[in-house]
Amino acid sequence: MSDAPTDTPTDSTTFADLGLSDEVLAALRDVGYETPSPIQAATIPPLLEGRDVVGLAQTGTGKTAAFALPILSRLDLSQKAPQALVLAPTRELALQVCEAFERYAARTAGVHVLPVYGGQGYGVQLSALRRGVHVVVGTPGRIMDHLEKGTLDLSQLRFLVLDEADEMLKMGFADDVETILAETPATKDVALFSATMPPQIRRISKKYLDDPVEISVKTKTQTNASITQRYLLVSYPQKVDALTRILEVENFEGMIVFVRTKQATEVLAERLRARGYSAAAINGDIAQQQRERTVNQLKDGSLDILVATDVAARGLDVERISHVVNFDIPTDHESYVHRIGRTGRAGRTGDAISFVTPRERGLLKAIEKGTKATLQQMQLPSAEDVNSTRLARFDDAITAALADTEKVDFFRDVVAHYVRHHDVAEVDVAAALATVLQGDEPMLIDPAAEPKPVRMDSGGDRADRGDRPGRGERPGRGERERRPRGREGDFATYKIAVGKRHKVEPRQIVGAIANEGGLSRSDFGNISIRPDFSLVELPKELPAGAWDALRSTRISGKLIELQLDRGPGSGGGSSSGRPDRKPRHKG
Repeated sequence: MSDAPTDTPTDSTTFADLGLSDEVLAALRDVGYETPSPIQAATIPPLLEGRDVVGLAQTGTGKTAAFALPILSRLDLSQKAPQALVLAPTRELALQVCEAFERYAARTAGVHVLPVYGGQGYGVQLSALRRGVHVVVGTPGRIMDHLEKGTLDLSQLRFLVLDEADEMLKMGFADDVETILAETPATKDVALFSATMPPQIRRISKKYLDDPVEISVKTKTQTNASITQRYLLVSYPQKVDALTRILEVENFEGMIVFVRTKQATEVLAERLRARGYSAAAINGDIAQQQRERTVNQLKDGSLDILVATDVAARGLDVERISHVVNFDIPTDHESYVHRIGRTGRAGRTGDAISFVTPRERGLLKAIEKGTKATLQQMQLPSAEDVNSTRLARFDDAITAALADTEKVDFFRDVVAHYVRHHDVAEVDVAAALATVLQGDEPMLIDPAAEPKPVRMDSGGDRADRGDRPGRGERPGRGERERRPRGREGDFATYKIAVGKRHKVEPRQIVGAIANEGGLSRSDFGNISIRPDFSLVELPKELPAGAWDALRSTRISGKLIELQLDRGPGSGGGSSSGRPDRKPRHKG
């Protein structure tokens, strides 16, 4: 494996210096890109020359453009069979990569890009493949399905990209990736991108790449000094109320609230709207047109709060963002740096607040160590703080209203008329009008309703045993999540036809079911692997289409034959003891 060329482009290099096609350069000008990132500057020239490349870079370094731009510059638009295949570990990343290809191909007429992932109907994908597709971006499981059905022709493939290869291996896709690689022509150009280089990635690189150029880009792990970083110790059930109080007392312009799952974006955005805030969700399932509309609303001030996942917020640059809130703390310091980097841009100051449950103290320490920064602990805004803010804003509203003399003169006459005819003091009329304006919602918080503070004893555990971890909190890193029965979003136990003798691991089960069924990691409860089968806790009400998609899902090449577990006597037994019943599906 050869190292990156010694004549690596300098900081003054522009995209126009790298040899990209005129159409691609025009598209880059349209989106405002002029200077390539380090990974782009080092990767694009060898890929344009037809060299294989291994890129060691973290998410957020611009690697999608690093492989998409040279591929688009070299496409043969007269060829209808797929020329480029990009493998991604998750459907969210696949959609993001697909959107990037479409954005960079905007000035190249006739380019067709197709996302292929679990949870999407086969009909759409089959129709597109029959019409002709130049670039396919997909997850390994669904690509394998198409290969087995004979609906995806890779015989004329010229470019193959393995994006976030280490994540694909962690999710149990190693066998699928190698099977797909074996189905592709030997003469293709290959680009492999990975954050780390474990032995298995090194072996794949040596086996399938031809004398690749290895490019390593150091990730920025230190945070911007202009960003004030704080954390709030909070129990999981308190998070929404804590966020509401922070929104009341913090003087913010625009805000991004980060959560771990796409389902959580919708739920939290709805709860914030119910509390009177202008909030919207953004995640990997949202169409590009809607995403752009939402981002523009954030820019022009018609939207104040964006609830987002990491993937959906990548590349987001809005000067109005004054605050970032990690509603769910990220599991690594690189993600933390990328998240809070959405604020404090262009010389402005910013605020980052992270919610930390007692069980997540290890994540907090890891972030501080990785970023070489100390997060200052903040206290939950008190009822007095919130009440003072509400009264101050009420004063400001009165002051602003008094400035509109025309309207004030009109209502002054209305009030004077009422005072003359009802013999009531003007101050009492003003108080009555404020009561009408306020409605039934009390203006001030009752100090007696203050929540109990969350504390840790010397061992770091909850001092308040009335709200122990496990009663609604998320697990810490490395812990297996156990979902108590009866909590919101009840689970059911499902049986799949792969077990220990098939050499499956929990990560393979999670990876395959999540991608093919359109589920997230938070949709999984306990996983019990038996000799010939496994039991998996999933939502009682699976999303529409998930049931059929999962019935045809394979793990280690074997159909999982998903079925609801019916307790002892169902062909292997379980401990659930549930009566026979049919699954329910969301419409």
